[in-house]
Amino acid sequence: MVQDAELGTRFVDKLVRLTELSGTESWIYIHVEVQGTRQAEFAKRMFVYNYRIYDRYDKPVASMAVLADEHANWRPDYFSYGVLGSETSIRFPIAKLTDYHDKVNELLAADNSFAIVTATHILTQRTRKNDEERYQAKRLLVRLLYQRKWDKQRVIDLFSVIDWMMRLPEELEQQLWQEIEILEENQKMQYVTSVQRFEIAKVRQEGLLEGEAEMLGLMLKHRFGDLSDAVVKRLRQANEDQLKQWLISAISAANLDAVFNDDTTH
Repeated sequence: MVQDAELGTRFVDKLVRLTELSGTESWIYIHVEVQGTRQAEFAKRMFVYNYRIYDRYDKPVASMAVLADEHANWRPDYFSYGVLGSETSIRFPIAKLTDYHDKVNELLAADNSFAIVTATHILTQRTRKNDEERYQAKRLLVRLLYQRKWDKQRVIDLFSVIDWMMRLPEELEQQLWQEIEILEENQKMQYVTSVQRFEIAKVRQEGLLEGEAEMLGLMLKHRFGDLSDAVVKRLRQANEDQLKQWLISAISAANLDAVFNDDTTH
């Protein structure tokens, strides 16, 4: 989003420009925000994103939220403020994933990619402390992908999501890959094995690095205050060894410069 001196740079989760089914040149923007934790300022953030998108593109904006947290009663869908008779507000639709916790079987039976992703999210939460149950759930989801007879790329994309969300210990991971190889051999369709396996592993590693960078950023912000755009960019572009070294330095560093061991981070 457009940078602002007071609010800073903001990044929406997903922004899509669409034309109407009639084929006219009337464009609308759909802004989708996925929120995984309960946050007091979330509705306000949705309002800020909405008006900044409208200000930038001067087109209608539909803001929507997917609430993936575990608090069933947390349902922010409205923000407003008023002063001296002037009122401004936004109301946005939400999809609360806890509403589907008792509908997992329906989700698994649906011929719908979003149903599979939602079921994966719920099963990931349910099996957080049980590796064997997670293995069985992940195994079921993978088999469902092949039963749907979807095209190869769709299966690969959904498998990548399942694999990223449902982490397993290495032993169980290898066991699952062996089952996938047998499954593909029996059905004569090589989808996620061979080269795809290495690509998925690469994506997984990139996801881990992104999480490590975010955690280090939170630590640095807690110790030294708001981070400049240059520091945030540096964290995002760092490799694993750099992040580990900066984390060690951050524990005892007197200032932000000492973390990076130079004076070029501001």
